[in-house]
Amino acid sequence: MISLVSLLQIRGTMTAAELARELEVSERTITRDVLALSAAGVPVYSERGRAGGYRLIEGHRSRLTGLHRAEAEALFLAGVPGPARDMGLSEAVAAARLKFSASLAPPFRDAPNRVGQRFHLDAPRWFREPETPPRLAEVARAVWGDLTIAAWYRRGEGEVRRELEPHGLVLKAGVWYLAARSGHRFLVYRVDRFTRVEVSEERFSRDETFDLPEFWERRAAEFARSLLTTRIVVRVTRPGLRKLQVVADRAALGEAVAGEPDEQGRTTVTLPVESLDVAYDQMLELGPEAEVLAPAALRERMAASAARLTDLYR
Repeated sequence: MISLVSLLQIRGTMTAAELARELEVSERTITRDVLALSAAGVPVYSERGRAGGYRLIEGHRSRLTGLHRAEAEALFLAGVPGPARDMGLSEAVAAARLKFSASLAPPFRDAPNRVGQRFHLDAPRWFREPETPPRLAEVARAVWGDLTIAAWYRRGEGEVRRELEPHGLVLKAGVWYLAARSGHRFLVYRVDRFTRVEVSEERFSRDETFDLPEFWERRAAEFARSLLTTRIVVRVTRPGLRKLQVVADRAALGEAVAGEPDEQGRTTVTLPVESLDVAYDQMLELGPEAEVLAPAALRERMAASAARLTDLYR
């Protein structure tokens, strides 16, 4: 009923069919609720005719627009409807938007729609269908409520059980991660690897010094650096050096060592890589703008590919 009043306050006149569609109820429910609101003293009335419908008496301002805590918090997710839906917060976000809009002066009530039509977040990577982890809503509820969880986590061929204090969720390139305290350490878990989650009603004492954005940035950088276990040496042209900034990982570029350009403008670069297979793909993207000097196995592989390309385009 609060949502119904908020809608009428924002939009003026709405038919029973429009209200039913917006609130996902039947028209009979709308008729019943309007009668109940009138009996409770809310000045809602109906107008007949083609432009008719339900409306509030001109100038009426509802006092029922105060946000609940969950709605106030969810309002900050109003610009990311996909992730909010995945975390089970669609209703809270919708209610918060309605109440917020109803509290605005008439000239500004279109502000949420203006923003929604001008800015949109599409988190997943290209050519990848987003998948919502089946345990995400449970984990999100624990995060919002500072509730401890027992989580069964898929690791390799087995499964491990962890008692966790969930502090925050991160959506990275379409993948959800949980930052949680286990014992005295903060760890990161992929939510799609949780096979089972039990949310207790026991609240934990949140670490007030925990900064989720700062923690994630630091851990992401550490993870990226941990993958760089191999070094290659390449000689690249000036165009190749520019393209290398796009082809190589950011963490690898941060640890790369470049010498001075030679007489032909080529620069010798020592570059950390995740593996020789990854390096092979990266060097293929650079094409003739890069020559692999070491290790010998990668140089031989590039030479073999060059020979095959020569045969193809002879």
